[in-house]
Amino acid sequence: MAEEGIMETMRLSASEYLEYIPENPLKPPMESAWTYMTDNYTRFQIATVGSVLVHMATYYLLSFPAFTFQFIPYMRKYKIQKDKPETAASQWKCLRILLVNQLFVQLPMVCGSYVYCEFFNISFEWDKMPAWYVLMGQFLVCLVIEDTWHYFFHRALHDKRIYKYIHKIHHNFQAPFGIVAEYAHPAETMILGLGFMWGIMLTCNHLMLLWGWMAFRLLETIDVHSGYDLPLNPLHLLPFYGGARFHDFHHMNFNGNYSSTFTYWDKIFGTDKQFIEYNEKEAAKVEKKD
Repeated sequence: MAEEGIMETMRLSASEYLEYIPENPLKPPMESAWTYMTDNYTRFQIATVGSVLVHMATYYLLSFPAFTFQFIPYMRKYKIQKDKPETAASQWKCLRILLVNQLFVQLPMVCGSYVYCEFFNISFEWDKMPAWYVLMGQFLVCLVIEDTWHYFFHRALHDKRIYKYIHKIHHNFQAPFGIVAEYAHPAETMILGLGFMWGIMLTCNHLMLLWGWMAFRLLETIDVHSGYDLPLNPLHLLPFYGGARFHDFHHMNFNGNYSSTFTYWDKIFGTDKQFIEYNEKEAAKVEKKD
């Protein structure tokens, strides 16, 4: 009888204890951090300051590896334009103009995320976040829309009547490097930047998509401006992905290869003709040497 009484007391104590255990006492770190953010900051703070931090941190962190490649002799074999190495002067020039552009043009645009989130009633809650495969599908839709917008308006900016007033600034660097990605005239930043938003307006239902799409788009544009064609690049798993070699030719040649991500618009309109011819000539040179 005494043993039964002890067991009953232990059972009751255990049940009482379980009532005080949270539903999920060991949340994944990302969920814990996200919940802390939404519990301690307002929607305005998250949408403005948070978006600016995501943009700036992502941009410079993703640009850093390409910056270090110039100091690693082994990476030289992956440099696309080997006869045009990066210089401290060109990088400093790019950074100065870039920071001004980011501060006075991109910062206000990113801060506009709050207006967007309120107008479209975008959720910030963790438990309303879409599944990862839904996010991937949304990213793909945004990529296709942005790439289409970028192709036609980028090509328009190469029109001889306006080229020297706007887009020529971005082409100051014939051999691009990572941070050149957002080095552009303020008008170009706004014109091509609209392509970033159209897909979001159609598909976004959670802040994670906005931030995730921002980070993914930065990853892609920094990759194609890096100046290095790296092997085993996971972005090349995307069908029709152009990559660094495709866009590097645009900077070297100034014409053709107008798409930001994919190659199909250039193929459809024949604006990759010079790129194809260039590759054929380079391949012929290699064969002749062999």
